[in-house]
Amino acid sequence: MRIIGLILILFLASGGPVWGGELAQRLAIFPQWEGKPAVEIPKGELIYPDWMEGTWEVTSTLVEQIAPLSPAIVTLGFEQNLRYLNQPLRFNVKFKPDYPVTTIASFIPLVLPKTPLIIPDRAFNGFNIAQAYLSTEGVKSVKVNPKDPNEQITFLANGSQLISRVTGRKIETLDSDQFIATEITQQIFRSQSQIYLNEVETTTFYRLLDSGIIEGDQVSAIYLSSQDPDYFAAANRPVALYRYRLELIIAV
Repeated sequence: MRIIGLILILFLASGGPVWGGELAQRLAIFPQWEGKPAVEIPKGELIYPDWMEGTWEVTSTLVEQIAPLSPAIVTLGFEQNLRYLNQPLRFNVKFKPDYPVTTIASFIPLVLPKTPLIIPDRAFNGFNIAQAYLSTEGVKSVKVNPKDPNEQITFLANGSQLISRVTGRKIETLDSDQFIATEITQQIFRSQSQIYLNEVETTTFYRLLDSGIIEGDQVSAIYLSSQDPDYFAAANRPVALYRYRLELIIAV
């Protein structure tokens, strides 16, 4: 997640040798991405495997940064983000058992699962990741819409806001210890002097190595909004790609 370049990524991925589904194949051909993946409209929270339950200490390292349409199109903040290259950042994230909120129309009867499911603590995770990139003084709070977990606002100390809404999602379970998730997020960065819009794809592949140890390989792709003057030139292709290596260790 970052604010310059606007990637307050909500989370993670992990590499593995098995390339079975569409999302896994997409990661396998990185960085030859010509468009967005096929996703579905989210009807509630993203559900994670049981083995991701708990609070984790994360080490995230940006290992590759690409501007596929450079020099014709380079996104806001791309050059500034180079300072994160090969620099490990550490923060905590949490995945907790709960009965997730559904966003299906209210006239449809709500059927809760018999047991709690594992979902992200988005306010906790978003706040910690934002602080890792912006410093503890740079972030005031992260608030999630209690009626829709796909909507959240990050409030910055300088009065700016980052408004995020997950508009598309897809998951794949390749094996009992491998899990992939993709989310497409619309973002609005609002400050006193400007409003900047874009769209972020976060494709994540987690692999459980041992009890309490997960490794990850994360790719975030930035797409221009329809209001951007270069939108038609980009033709729905990503204008920035960021790849991360992740290590998650269960917190004691």
